[in-house]
Amino acid sequence: MEEVPHDCPGADSAQAGRGASCQGCPNQRLCASGAGATPDPAIEEIKEKMKTVKHKILVLSGKGGVGKSTFSAHLAHGLAEDENTQVHQSGSGWSPVYVEDNLGVMSVGFLLSSPDDAVIWRGPKKNGMIKQFLRDVDWGEVDYLIVDTPPGTSDEHLSVVQYLATARIDGAVLITTPQEVSLQDVRKEINFCRKVKLPIIGVVENMSGFICPKCKKESQIFPPTTGGAELMCQDLEVPLLGRVPLDPLIGKNCDKGQSFFTDAPDSPATLAYRSIIQRIQEFCDLRQSKEENLINS
Repeated sequence: MEEVPHDCPGADSAQAGRGASCQGCPNQRLCASGAGATPDPAIEEIKEKMKTVKHKILVLSGKGGVGKSTFSAHLAHGLAEDENTQVHQSGSGWSPVYVEDNLGVMSVGFLLSSPDDAVIWRGPKKNGMIKQFLRDVDWGEVDYLIVDTPPGTSDEHLSVVQYLATARIDGAVLITTPQEVSLQDVRKEINFCRKVKLPIIGVVENMSGFICPKCKKESQIFPPTTGGAELMCQDLEVPLLGRVPLDPLIGKNCDKGQSFFTDAPDSPATLAYRSIIQRIQEFCDLRQSKEENLINS
């Protein structure tokens, strides 16, 4: 069953398709026409397209600047090395930019004429681009699709969840930092996931301390004054996947388009990432196994 925003005016309302909460909703045009909340045909098209993608994971954060995109890049094992590479269109859709044989990247940045261009779009245009990324990109046979979403709980999040409603999303990974200002927004993100019935894989506490590469002493750059992600996860009954400490090499390697895992294989941050990624894989495999058992029973 497709979810709708909690403040949706309803298909029978005089404000159907016209309210502030309708901006960016896949059903906005149909509701405004008076035809009722008939599902966007793209939802079934995306379901068919996503049959070749085994696992779909959303990476969310309530607050900006917590390292969500950096985590997404590491979870997907790297970033595109050449940002000037162009997206090509084939008979089966847009082709992702491939960094390695088994790693493809798709970004709005690839579609801009200049890396300095700003994306100034209203909800409907952003919604249309999300639809194209899910329906018109030729992902082929892949094990994981990692969706790096904007901070917050905006139209983009609703669109992704609604468009993938019938294609099965494995779940969401939520990124936070230890301080309360970040945790407050992640609590809202957890509430959002529960309202739209998006499974929560777990929470990652990023920038969790700094370990000096010389003396190995740990310092708290962002002190967890209210207990950090661990206490929040206990209170809200969600898994804490792990903590990733600050490491200057992460930023340097991302800027150069190089693999942090390769350059610092034994660093505390690399070990933390690998442990977290393993837990995410185990979650996805277990969920898939349970669903297959239900189908076969």
